[in-house]
Amino acid sequence: MSELTTIDEVNEFFDSAATFLKLDSGTRDLLKNPWRELKVSIPITMDSGELKVFSGYRVQHNAARGPYKGGVRYHPEADINEVESLASLMTWKTALVEIPFGGAKGGVQCNPLELSNTELNRITRRYTHNISHILGVNRDIPAPDLGTNAQTMAWMMDAYGQTYGYTPGIVTGKPVQLGGSVGRESATGLGVFLLLDQIATDLNIDVSKTTLAIQGSGNVGLWTAFFAFKRGFKIIAISDVNGGIYSSSGINIDELKNYLNENKSIQNFPDSDPITNADLLELECDFLIPAAIDRVINEKNVANIKTNYIIEAANHPITPEADKILLDKNVTIVPDILANAGGVIVSYFEWTQNLYQHKWTEERISNELQTIIINAFTQVKELSYKENIPYRKAAFILGIAKVVEASKLRGFLDK
Repeated sequence: MSELTTIDEVNEFFDSAATFLKLDSGTRDLLKNPWRELKVSIPITMDSGELKVFSGYRVQHNAARGPYKGGVRYHPEADINEVESLASLMTWKTALVEIPFGGAKGGVQCNPLELSNTELNRITRRYTHNISHILGVNRDIPAPDLGTNAQTMAWMMDAYGQTYGYTPGIVTGKPVQLGGSVGRESATGLGVFLLLDQIATDLNIDVSKTTLAIQGSGNVGLWTAFFAFKRGFKIIAISDVNGGIYSSSGINIDELKNYLNENKSIQNFPDSDPITNADLLELECDFLIPAAIDRVINEKNVANIKTNYIIEAANHPITPEADKILLDKNVTIVPDILANAGGVIVSYFEWTQNLYQHKWTEERISNELQTIIINAFTQVKELSYKENIPYRKAAFILGIAKVVEASKLRGFLDK
């Protein structure tokens, strides 16, 4: 595994784009460093009566283009370094797809799988209370991420509202009954699928003969698989935290969803063979979609990657060293700041609906999501072809350039 930290790796991608843009060292420092980092202690009385203290973070990376925006993840490795790197990616992501937000991220170092619902509720409320002074509908709007969901956002909204009054726009990704948006749950997976389908259309390939391997069957991975299956793609492998399943003839995702609802795991799904998460990444397939955790493709396994296209549904699933090797192997990579932007795009729609208390239809949300993400992809492709650079570098250049422009207009960069 790379000795670089996650933020070092993200900044390596940033520096490559910044060099193309000819940004000076001062501008780079302004854009790379977070505007604010907050660490809080979260003392909780566990169901057993034991007092336990968790660590929580909120990193506000950049707000030159609008309020801070970014998810809150509950994970044992959600430390300040990881949260800072993800906040940085959010800044470039929101700029790339041209929605009026900056970038932020939050995290609590805990394992939600080992906590009861009541314990998660207590953690969420205390975390929200401890960071509430830097939140606001026009300041910083959290959302779900790894280990959190619509219920978590409902608790956050309620905890914030107990102090500041009813404020549905303070979070996105909340239940529809509490002001959430239809289409938000599936938004990230739908965005991944729309890019997949656009590439297939561009290449004029037969989707029924096009194989997909998806690492992760959480919210993003499963919805990506669902839309791809409906379109006719052949999903030959998918996994969860305990391992994966493989079928050379393709996996019926409708049946898998029913199985998952009943068994809470994809393990032992009928007419499939077990496979490890590591082996799934090394399958021969047309499209590989990492949709789980970061840094899963690295210098240790990159030589064994056998695919033509990688769509980064997860955040930062490929290290810089592996990225270079994959490019040398002519693997096309759709970067995370574009591939998984569907979630924050529909979060923007939800926030907008909350501001003027008017609901959109699911059809409108899907259509506008498609327009925004495909427009961003078109810009990335055009710059990539024009300058003969990878999609990732093109995406970072476009995103960073928009933040630089906003920073100059607001006077942060007096040039």
